[in-house]
Amino acid sequence: MSSQSPRRVVSVLTLFVLVSSSLAAAAAAQNEPEAQPPTTHGVCGGPDVGGRCHSVPRALRLKLIAIPAILLASLLGVCLPLVSRSVPALHPDGDLFVVVKAFASGVILGTGYMHVLPDSFNDLSSPCLPRRPWAEFPFTAFVAMLAAVFTLMVDSLMLTFHSRGRGNKASAAVAHHGHGSPPPQVHLHGHGHLDDMSEPAASTEAVGKVEEEDVEAGRTQLLRNRVIVQVLEMGIVVHSVVIGLGMGASQNVCTIRPLVAALCFHQLFEGMGLGGCILQAEYGARMRSVLVFFFSTTTPFGIALGLALTRVYSDSSPTALIVVGLLNAASAGLLHYMALVDLLAADFMGPKLQGSVRLQLVCFPAVLLGAGGMSVMAKWA
Repeated sequence: MSSQSPRRVVSVLTLFVLVSSSLAAAAAAQNEPEAQPPTTHGVCGGPDVGGRCHSVPRALRLKLIAIPAILLASLLGVCLPLVSRSVPALHPDGDLFVVVKAFASGVILGTGYMHVLPDSFNDLSSPCLPRRPWAEFPFTAFVAMLAAVFTLMVDSLMLTFHSRGRGNKASAAVAHHGHGSPPPQVHLHGHGHLDDMSEPAASTEAVGKVEEEDVEAGRTQLLRNRVIVQVLEMGIVVHSVVIGLGMGASQNVCTIRPLVAALCFHQLFEGMGLGGCILQAEYGARMRSVLVFFFSTTTPFGIALGLALTRVYSDSSPTALIVVGLLNAASAGLLHYMALVDLLAADFMGPKLQGSVRLQLVCFPAVLLGAGGMSVMAKWA
């Protein structure tokens, strides 16, 4: 990968963080009392200041604890697979790594289905929104479907451009070295040895062609792994900023307290899934550092942003519900596609798992365990 790639990825990820956070924050700061229907669970567009759970000092203390705790849990989760090369049992070619990756893929799948998608349904079906059009059309499912198709398009086009570029380079190399010259064995002037010499030459040429195809297949797979990492990171970044922003602006101690522990476990396991993908992408130290930094800091950044906007943020204002709901729906569609197609299907349909029924029977429960763990955590986060 070129030296400009880390800069390009930094720019794209920074843009995603800034756009998602600014959209959510700007939308949530808008209160429109004239468009707000009456509700039974609180005031639309305003904070819930009643009840024993509302305490600004206690909520602030919990948020200040949450920022370093979530940061450390994120760093630990994403860095664990990256240091696994020093552990022979966790080498990417080993069976144990495949099982751990299956567990982590289940975590990402559970995150999309049990955390992000329900949040979007709740936001876009809120009674604080006008019934038309939000109650008359399933916007969450529609946006998630579009996001999954868009992710497929990006995945496919990236591989197409790469393959076309490699093909053009190979054609140029053949044109440069060939110049229409005859093959080397033509210069052997008989003596009965032409047939004997052509067979080893043909065999060598066939072996070289097979090796070249293997190298090209490896390069294509490496590019695919890198596309998976970058697209997956974007989906996680959007969701992390949104959930951090909501937590940072909340003053409900009863909500924040279990959310801190749940988010720590969530970031730990989700980081393991992302770290395994980063390891397979074979990035250099600088690019790994960029990806680790963005994954680890987006949720604490969202919490800090929510703290700064506590006085103006209202997560029940109609504009905030629409923007955050649509962002979560797009993130859910992206995570669903990545987990099912690029992670689980690619592994289970690949040669390693297809060649071992025993390993498949171990990986299936690992996927269910990861998805089940995230499903249990959905009670609190």
